[in-house]
Amino acid sequence: MNVKVNTCLLLLCILFIENVRSAKIGSVLVTGANRGLGLEFVRQFSQLEDAPDYIFATYRNESTLQELKKIQQSSKQAQVILIKLDVRFLEQIKAAKEQVEQVVGNRGLNLLINNAGVNQILEFPNITYENMEFHFRTNTVGPVIVTQVFLPLLQAASSTSNLDGKSVSKAAVIGITSMTSSIQRTGTEFSQDLIVPGYKISKAGFNMGMRIMSAEVTSHDILVCNIEPGWVKTDMGTPYAPLEPSESIGAMIETFGKLDETYQGAFINRFGERNPF
Repeated sequence: MNVKVNTCLLLLCILFIENVRSAKIGSVLVTGANRGLGLEFVRQFSQLEDAPDYIFATYRNESTLQELKKIQQSSKQAQVILIKLDVRFLEQIKAAKEQVEQVVGNRGLNLLINNAGVNQILEFPNITYENMEFHFRTNTVGPVIVTQVFLPLLQAASSTSNLDGKSVSKAAVIGITSMTSSIQRTGTEFSQDLIVPGYKISKAGFNMGMRIMSAEVTSHDILVCNIEPGWVKTDMGTPYAPLEPSESIGAMIETFGKLDETYQGAFINRFGERNPF
């Protein structure tokens, strides 16, 4: 009899844990959402059976909004809200935060996905100051400052949640990084990407920025994790990439639901496997 009771209790605990991990994400903000991976994030989040109430999709140029507007108009459960944001400019980041806050109020923002990024080929030793600054402003400084500005909304989401521990459903920052950012693997496994040193260096800096922030906010129960999507067919990834955006984003969204405090500050691939920094 005791064995049966204990077994039932164990099963109930497992179901409870799985339900907590798969809890609905109330609100999500995706930077660089007008194309590539960001656009696919918005599309797939809006199509989830238990879609977020609010999906904030940022863009830089209004001429690139055609696909985002289609998703916005077809979304039945989630309210897709388009926000102009260039992560290089503090005033635009602050304005975006105000727009999000007007919608979510005291509930805060549950999930921030730092996805916006740029990549420009210029090999060493021909690299220039301008090329390095171009990459760092968007790929490194931008997401760090975005996270800093949106931190009060993430803290609000964490403090008002009834979920235990850390999860993307409670409060989280996910950094979309690159497998080419690994210092350990550069020049050994990855040598073909040496043609984009500005991108590689800025993404390695981004990884460090996220790692520092993960340590600073852990006491607030805010999950911070870096994830690389694989080599994907996008404008940045080129048509030669083996992965379709739908495959990559589908895998990452599935992995999001498994993330907890053991992934704090981690650098993982789309399946949740650890990558070397």
